[in-house]
This record gives sequence, structure tokens and C-alpha cells, in this order.
Amino acid sequence: METSENGHTGRALILNAVYRGGPGRDRDPESRLAECVALAQAIELEIAHAESVTVARVRPATLLGVGLVERFSHLIKAEEIDIVVVNAPLTPVQQRNLERALHAKVIDRTGLILEIFGARARTHEGVLQVELAAMSYQRSRLVRSWTHLERQRGGFGFLGGPGESQIEIDRRLIDQRIGKLKRQLETVRRTRALHRKARKRVPYPIVALVGYTNAGKSTLFNRLTGAKVFAKDLLFATLDPTMRKLDLPSGRTIILSDTVGFISDLPTMLVAAFRATLEEVNEADVIVHVRDIAHPESAEQKDDVDLVLHELGLDETPRMIEVLNKIDLLEPEERAAIVERTRRNAATVAVSAVTGDGIDGFLRHVEDELGQGSGIVEITLSGSQGAALAWLHENGKVLEKRYSDDGEVHLAVILDNADEERFRRQFGELMVGHG
Repeated sequence: METSENGHTGRALILNAVYRGGPGRDRDPESRLAECVALAQAIELEIAHAESVTVARVRPATLLGVGLVERFSHLIKAEEIDIVVVNAPLTPVQQRNLERALHAKVIDRTGLILEIFGARARTHEGVLQVELAAMSYQRSRLVRSWTHLERQRGGFGFLGGPGESQIEIDRRLIDQRIGKLKRQLETVRRTRALHRKARKRVPYPIVALVGYTNAGKSTLFNRLTGAKVFAKDLLFATLDPTMRKLDLPSGRTIILSDTVGFISDLPTMLVAAFRATLEEVNEADVIVHVRDIAHPESAEQKDDVDLVLHELGLDETPRMIEVLNKIDLLEPEERAAIVERTRRNAATVAVSAVTGDGIDGFLRHVEDELGQGSGIVEITLSGSQGAALAWLHENGKVLEKRYSDDGEVHLAVILDNADEERFRRQFGELMVGHG
């Protein structure tokens, strides 16, 4: 059996806890199990066995009943499994007791997601955010082993097996590290705020892609921009926002932003730690909610995304487009029904980011949304107006332009409200009566 550099085989047992009448009862157990398997595969664990188990009564010591613990202990030994992933939150006591009873490393859903975050984060800010979340999780475990400084791959060492060299970090050291990370993140956020101000001066409308993880956001982003953003059939493939310029069919330029995907039951500490990653969405002129319409729980995934948007205060925005992606995976009759449904709903469009089907219609939707609230604006400019005139021609439709003897230029321009506000921010000092 092949063994990894850090001493364990990566063979995993996936246990999806189904609470009788408890949390998650509205979700299909098999879909939740499949999602947890996909999460584990995202960090290249080899799935030896995956099973949903009913938890009739939560055991404070082990979560699972004695019979289940004994059965899985035999399975782990027979299959040479060294990692058990429990798709539920575990208390530190439950985690420790399960490790002793099963003779294997045990991590819960939060630990697994943190491993993925650790393996996927790319930018300086992303790495800081992940480590802050991991430290907060570590602190909630009281004192546990930490292998961040010695890990051979991405992740945060929650998968480390017996015999691996480990550094014991107490609560005081964790608190010191958390304090330092928060200060570093604050510096990064201030820098990003300056970058956002710079973008407003560019200025182009921002269109942000949001959605459940693995809904196809990065594939759509690549299809539209020609970028080579990591787009693989893995959950959480994108963790850091990526922004690219995109020219719409009309010639208008926008900035397209690809963001981290959401997932159900995301622990509060992760939502808080990744709030800054989602700040780009707050800056967006149009939010595009990308859905995997072929997924059996597409409606539930939509609810999860809507909940996060609500927490960000973005659920009331009028400028939102819902993209029903992956129509290429639907049966012909179902696909036809979805396409017909989008015809009756102006804020919804059906596409396949893989084949390109429906992309032209989606771009028209974006242009329509950006054009909302447009009207004829009268503008008088003084002084050197070359840059301002070029901006108006690029972002609006100049209906009339005349020069007066004193060098002023009087214009009538069709601009939407957002572009008018951008123009005033950038060129207000040149506007007669608006300096």
C-alpha cells in the first residue's frame, strides 16, 4: 500500500451522521454523504468506505453508540484505514474518545473543510484567513497537536497520524498567533480598500459570481474571460477572488469577479474568517448566482447561498441574475422545461458553462441589468476634458456634444445611475457647477 511522505496512507472512512429528527433532517442523507466524499476527495483522500449512520441519541462521549463504534473499529483494522471523517461537528471529548476507540485519526466536518481551505488558499490574504480560522478551531479544541510548521502538503495537520512529529501549543501561544493574524489581516484589508478605491476610479462595473461550491462558477468565469482559473470537479476549487476585465457584446467593459463557493452548515468561525473574501460581492453592481441545476438538491443549495447573502446584507439587491448552469447534464425534456421557465423569468437564464450554450443570452442579461435606471444626463465640462469625454463615449451613449466660446463642452449622455455616480466621483472637478 502506498504511503504518503507524512506517514499515513490517506485511506479514509467517511461517516455521515443522520440525526433522527435533528439537524440536516431536511437533506437527503445520500446527497450529504456524497458531498462529504467529494470534500474528502478534494484533498486526495482515498475513500475506503463511506456510510450514512443514524444517530438516534447523541452520546456525549463518542457521538455514536457502542455497537457502531465496535463495528467500525473492526472495519478500520480490516481495511487498514487511518483517517475517519465524521460529517458532523464533534466535541473535543468525542473526537479524542473516538480516536482511542477506533485507533485512527478522527476529524469532523469543520476540520475537513479547514484542510481543504489550507490546501487551496493561494493569496496572502487567503492564507491568513485560513490560518485564523484554523487557529480559532484549534483553540475550541482546547489544547491539541499542531503540525502547521511541519506539514508536507497543504492543509493544517488535522489529518496527521500517530508517530508524526507534533508541536504542542497551549492556549496562550494560540491567542498570541490569533492576535498577530488579526493585525496582519487588518493591514491587508486596508490595502484592499485602497485597491477598491482605485478600481472605482478605473472605473468599470463589477459583476460578481456567487454560488454553492462546485456549481460551475470558475468554469463560467473561464468561459467568459479565457482565464485559466483552477476549475476542476472538486469542491472548494476556488478560495481566493479572481477578477478579470471582460468586454460585453456592446463593447462595454466590466470587471468579472469569481468568489469562493458556499456550503451548507458552514461553521460560524469560517463565515466570519472569510467575510473579507466576500467583500468583493459587496462592491458588485450585479450579483450572478450560479446554480448547478442538475444537482438533486439544487433548491436546497440555493437556500444555503441565499442565507449567506442575507448575512452579508445582500439579499435585497435588485440587481441579481440567477444562472441555471449545467443544463448539458439534463435529460432533453427536463432541459426544455428549464429553458422555458427562464423565458418567463427575466432575472433567470439557463446555460452550460462547459458547452457555451446560453452564454450569449447571459451576457445580454448582464447588459440589461447594468442598463437599469439609465436616463439622459446633461453634463457641462470645463478645462481639459479629453479623458472625461473618452470615458463618456466608452461607458455611455453621447447624444449631443457642443462647444461654447469659453472652452466649455455641453453634452447630453445616456448613462445608468451607477455609471453617472462613477463619472461624478472621477471627473467631478471638471463639471461646471459640480466641482
